[in-house]
Amino acid sequence: MKFFIDTANLAQIKEAQALGVLDGVTTNPSLMAKEGITGKNNILKHYVDICNLVEGDVSAEVNALDFDGMVKEGEELAELHDQIVVKLPMTKEGVMAAKYFSDKGIKTNVTLVFSAGQALLAAKAGATYVSPFIGRLDDVSTDGLNLIEEIREIYDNYGYETQILAASVRHTMHIVNCAKIGADVMTGPLSAIYGLLKHPLTDIGLAQFVADFEKGNK
Repeated sequence: MKFFIDTANLAQIKEAQALGVLDGVTTNPSLMAKEGITGKNNILKHYVDICNLVEGDVSAEVNALDFDGMVKEGEELAELHDQIVVKLPMTKEGVMAAKYFSDKGIKTNVTLVFSAGQALLAAKAGATYVSPFIGRLDDVSTDGLNLIEEIREIYDNYGYETQILAASVRHTMHIVNCAKIGADVMTGPLSAIYGLLKHPLTDIGLAQFVADFEKGNK
């Protein structure tokens, strides 16, 4: 399972990279705005800065809603760096754009996916990644993990190579359960990744080891 971090914060990306488990980054306009990054040139430069920090794929989202606009923005993003993945919305135009970029060998990430049918269309269009938002489904009392299971079954039935990128991951158990189900990638906050490190018995055992060492080496 690949670990992506969902942020535009360079310090957090560096921290995740230093941990040694980071495989890529996902971003969106909201995350850019959160970091105070505005203006087209600043945003494009920031994408390149992110690519220079990590070795894996970096999803960069288009803002256009029409097909021509998505193609224009997507091509500009793809030219920034080899690691850029063009992030497209799950709409009619987004699916068309995914097919267009797929035919050109440009990686895509179809986002805002909330149903197995949407994921099926993205795979048919040749998307590199499909991003079901499990946290947002949980927010409206719908089982986000069940959607991952449905997509996994459909993709396995037909041998689709589109990778399931579990998005809107909120906490550590989201990561564990997505791994059990067979999601190819998860993207979430650094805190959720750090949560995997924690177990009280590890802390208790380590404290005992340290105490015993100090006791025998005074």
